[in-house]
Amino acid sequence: MVGETNDSYLNDIQGRHVRAEHVWAAIESASSAEVSEGNVGAGVGTICYGWKGGIGTASRVLPAALGGFTLGALVQSNFGSRQDLTILGAPVGKRLSLPSDPPQSPPGSVMIALATDAPLSSRQLQRLCIRAAIGLGRTGARMQHGSGDFVIAFSVAYRILHLATELTVLRPALADEGKILNALFQAVIECVEEAGLNSLFCAETLVGRDGHIAYALPLDEALRMIKRSQEE
Repeated sequence: MVGETNDSYLNDIQGRHVRAEHVWAAIESASSAEVSEGNVGAGVGTICYGWKGGIGTASRVLPAALGGFTLGALVQSNFGSRQDLTILGAPVGKRLSLPSDPPQSPPGSVMIALATDAPLSSRQLQRLCIRAAIGLGRTGARMQHGSGDFVIAFSVAYRILHLATELTVLRPALADEGKILNALFQAVIECVEEAGLNSLFCAETLVGRDGHIAYALPLDEALRMIKRSQEE
């Protein structure tokens, strides 16, 4: 999947530094190993809620009674104002102070990829995409006017051949749509929320172009605030 969010505060986006050899290197190094998070790939130059953002992932496995299907989410976080950051209901953003505030930036954007092995149709996958907004909202996102918020979902339950070998084809489908989709909707919401927070928790302070700095979220202080909020 190819896409982008505007990381021009840290990245020299006009420099056209990505060459063909970088693209091939990325393709050739792709693997099924554990996904790296934080300042990696397209998340190197992103900022989330005023802090260093990046790449985050999360997944859920449905109970065996619901097919045991897996759903995973990958989030590239590049959005949000500092005061809006909410973690497990705690208004962390209003209580944490950045060492220095970056200049006023556009509303930001986010790219989310959802993957599942449940045999879903394009209509059902679109319904998963809609629920991703709820997961972001749990972290304080408002999806402001002018922001670019993209969600794409796909299923690996079967392949669609580029060139058909037969006139008809049989594919698996959900016999009890409501029960499975309700469970997948919850999985989407939880995964997107967790992946967005992981992008912050795994990111590190980075110095970008022209000496611009994006600071990592101070985890110890944030965790103390969350614990205090839960005890109140």
